[in-house]
Amino acid sequence: MERRSFIKTALSAAGAAALGSTGLNAGTTRQPIDNREISEVAFPEKRPMITYSDRPPLLESTRDVFAYPITPNDQFFVRWHMPDIPTKIDPKNYTIHINGLVNKELHITLDELKNNFEQVEVTAVLQCGGNSRSAFQPTAGGIQWGSGAMGCAKWKGVRLSDLLDRAGLKKEAAWIGFNGQDNAAYYKTPNFVRELHLDELDDHVIVAYEMNGEDLPYLNGYPVRLVIPGYYSDSWVKMLSNITVTDKYKSLFFMDVAYRVPDNECECETPENRAKTTKPITKMNVKSVIGYPSNNSKLNHDSQVVIRGVAFDSGHGIREVLISLDEGKTWENAILDDGGQGRYGFRSFRFGFKPTKYGKMTIMSKAINNIGHEQPFAKDIKWNHGGYKYNGIDEITVEVV
Repeated sequence: MERRSFIKTALSAAGAAALGSTGLNAGTTRQPIDNREISEVAFPEKRPMITYSDRPPLLESTRDVFAYPITPNDQFFVRWHMPDIPTKIDPKNYTIHINGLVNKELHITLDELKNNFEQVEVTAVLQCGGNSRSAFQPTAGGIQWGSGAMGCAKWKGVRLSDLLDRAGLKKEAAWIGFNGQDNAAYYKTPNFVRELHLDELDDHVIVAYEMNGEDLPYLNGYPVRLVIPGYYSDSWVKMLSNITVTDKYKSLFFMDVAYRVPDNECECETPENRAKTTKPITKMNVKSVIGYPSNNSKLNHDSQVVIRGVAFDSGHGIREVLISLDEGKTWENAILDDGGQGRYGFRSFRFGFKPTKYGKMTIMSKAINNIGHEQPFAKDIKWNHGGYKYNGIDEITVEVV
């Protein structure tokens, strides 16, 4: 497919998704769209995926990958903000520049990163803050993701704190700014820069160069990206090239305007009455997704079926996952894995049953974490204009034949 035709197809699909919302009530929430076609075009290092745009690359994972606790690199979702990303990286000359309020500015090469520091690994979920945005009606601004703008990988790299220790922080240091190669194509468009307060830094925050035992895929941030377990992906800066330490917070578009929710208890508003004060999205809320069976699949009557899926939160840990086969009237416990991936990874679950009635049936999953937070029904999630932090009870419909 030629690039122009490819873009036209992607834009048509996005437009159709938006138009599909016009007949629904304002300020409501439903199950995210789950019937988008997989593209016929595969990007380098990726299988064909649900594709929203090729510039910037926007690729969504299909539901079936969530039947497993680790998401394969070639099926891992992709989200870039700017169209102008490098088409070539020279790993021999690539450096990370650490500057600002440090005792010694550093330019760290990839070779030094891999050989001059302690190597660590963390398994963590990466999820876009707008994952499942297509659930919000009327349409919230941004990519109309289904449930596949998330994935879980084993990330290997070096602790950010070790890099900062090597540079040495001055006593007035308070904020850390991160910039990568996600650059704006137009001079008035702000670059994608994020900041963390030093208090948010712990040993799980790493600068990663490996993903599931391989170099980072190019579209997932090669050669290095920031990994901040428990946080939404907007803070996981790709193609990390610059770390600047400051004493004061700098006003930034992607922290002060974008990626924010209403600053109230329900983090909600209405299209007619937008919230006057907002706050940044930071840590992920509890969520589960069914990976098998998928929507609209057929199950044989009286056969043994095993429902499989994953659950996660910001790091408190998953206490239980419940399954309902009667549209939420009753719930039964699913079997969880041993939690060996740690508190930031997917916790896989399974639930066996025999479908005994012919026709369509609904399967629901609900996760509860260790501090008692549980997924609400989709209809009970309140609207916000950015379509952020959706975590409704997952629901699929199958047909028993």
